[in-house]
Amino acid sequence: MKSNIIIVKKNSFYDSVVLMTVSKAVKSMEGVNEAVVVMATDYNKELLKNVDLSNEEVESCTPSDLVIALRAETAVQLEAARTKVDELLNRRNTGGQDYDPPTLDSALSYMPDANMVLISVPGMYAAAEAEKALNAGRHVMVFSDNVSLEDEIRLKKIAQEKGLLMMGPDCGTAIINGVPLAFANKVPRGKIGIVGASGTGSQEISSIIGRLGGGVSQLIGTGGRDLKAEVGGIMMAMGLEALLADEATDVVVLVSKPPAGEVMDKILKLAQDSRKKVLVHFIGADLELARGKGFETASTLEETAYKAYEIAYGPAPQDTEEKELSLKAREEAAKLMPRQKYIRGLYSGGSLCDEAMVLMKRVLGKVYSATPILPEEKLPSKDISKEHTIIDMGDDEFTRGRPHPMIDFTARQERLLKEARDPETAVVLMDVVLGYGANIDPAGELAPYIVKAKEIAAKRGDYLPVVISLCGTFDDPQDYDAQKEKLENSGAIVASTNARAVKTCLEIISKGR
Repeated sequence: MKSNIIIVKKNSFYDSVVLMTVSKAVKSMEGVNEAVVVMATDYNKELLKNVDLSNEEVESCTPSDLVIALRAETAVQLEAARTKVDELLNRRNTGGQDYDPPTLDSALSYMPDANMVLISVPGMYAAAEAEKALNAGRHVMVFSDNVSLEDEIRLKKIAQEKGLLMMGPDCGTAIINGVPLAFANKVPRGKIGIVGASGTGSQEISSIIGRLGGGVSQLIGTGGRDLKAEVGGIMMAMGLEALLADEATDVVVLVSKPPAGEVMDKILKLAQDSRKKVLVHFIGADLELARGKGFETASTLEETAYKAYEIAYGPAPQDTEEKELSLKAREEAAKLMPRQKYIRGLYSGGSLCDEAMVLMKRVLGKVYSATPILPEEKLPSKDISKEHTIIDMGDDEFTRGRPHPMIDFTARQERLLKEARDPETAVVLMDVVLGYGANIDPAGELAPYIVKAKEIAAKRGDYLPVVISLCGTFDDPQDYDAQKEKLENSGAIVASTNARAVKTCLEIISKGR
């Protein structure tokens, strides 16, 4: 008979990536069926309920409480798992040989020449640390999410007055002077500068440029809310002005979700008199205003990358991938049952998720989401799909107290199997984002679950296509080609751009009908 144990440690904060590492190490032990070591956020408490490792004490916990929940085949194996958790947590606390500054002040004392501070702490503390760094005269990148809009506005105004960058909050990507920060890819230095209020959107564009043989001068992230009316595009304006003055930058790309109208107008006016080519892609926005002012525009992230490359370097290399994907879509569609009707998208990248929704809505009409384009298409429950559904599992609602899904695949693995159990699921669409900061072997994490998902569908007589949008460069630490091969060996179709992956899914359900 299986044995369970649930331990609560009040006011014991641990970093979510540390807890993910501990959970995985313990779950791999012989006889251990489940190991969930997490902070007691609402999302994590729901996760514990789903694996039947919750109780009244867990339900009453706060996000500052640590929960250790274990299940094993025997009492002896359970005790071994508990001992291992304690050992790993204690090891993390004592630290290794590298100096690990406990405060921002001590870090700046240790590296007095550093001119930029990257902040990745729980959102409730991030604004205070960012303000300290700005007042110390350092540029700032705030990776942390769950920071208030009021704090963002205040911090960006401080940065503007001091002539400093304040990238973020929730800024996932930047490449400054060739150095990748947070989630970023290994892209050569080159002629194209990017200012992005769009983390994975910027990664998609820069990665495609890199794979084509081009390069990026600077990639300046702003955080996703920068172009809201309340913020006023403070960082996009500063980033744009910096790139227009940069001798190493010949082409400037602006990428964002749809900005407020007055903010778009302000940004375009800044660039209108520049002799440099400025390419605009605001995902899902009406770009008639930009075209009317003489700017080059693009309708997808892929098209943006190709246009930027061609402006800077000349004609892009041609490939046959789209024809090959269309042929695969036809083959997959022939295996579907009539009841299989819907696309289910499980994204880790918010901008890639948004692009998928925009492209799908043009063809399908309604697309449901926890973060929908239209309010009436909001899911009643973020955990239950409805008809065509696209989920951004990197959204704040999913990541409180958990590592980002580019690092920890647990939530997407579980959701993939859940979608496979729905007989109306026709195809599952997922992104895999490579680069620094991301999981070192995402295909290794995902491939076994793709196989399981296909087996679940096959047991009831269905066939389940899985389509992957693979974002990265050939020089990324995960090895692009090796990742693609692992995913294809699991039975997935792999597309090199998000737009191509979405198009493939649409072809599958169209031909399936």
